[in-house]
Amino acid sequence: MTNPFQPGDIKTTAYLVRPADFADFGPSTGGFVHQVLSTFALGRELEWVARLFVLDMKASDEEGIGTELVIQHHAPAFAGETLTLTATFVALDGPRLRCAVEARVGPRLVATGHTGQRIVARARLAARFAALQAEAAPTSPEPPQ
Repeated sequence: MTNPFQPGDIKTTAYLVRPADFADFGPSTGGFVHQVLSTFALGRELEWVARLFVLDMKASDEEGIGTELVIQHHAPAFAGETLTLTATFVALDGPRLRCAVEARVGPRLVATGHTGQRIVARARLAARFAALQAEAAPTSPEPPQ
């Protein structure tokens, strides 16, 4: 991992809100909620803008993994509107990156929050995932005798 960044450095991206981004929990849980950007879709995009730092920091044998996402949703964003998403580099503590994030449609503040990501070796991450999956694997019942 390399760190070419300083606190206060910024990454920005844009995202066009689509109807697929609306909150819809399916028919068994109440279904469609409203025609505005859902908080979970917003979270995906806020995590992405912060990941742009990770992409510039990680080595080819490393990966970033999300550890924290906090969102305060202030105002709606509607289909067809373009969000401007901004991540501000707050701190790097060892392999742990923290960013402040913000989403706007023009001057309208849609959301603020912060993200946490950790940069780890791909092999270590794969081993950890495999160990956790092995622990969670259902055991087969003994065959009848």
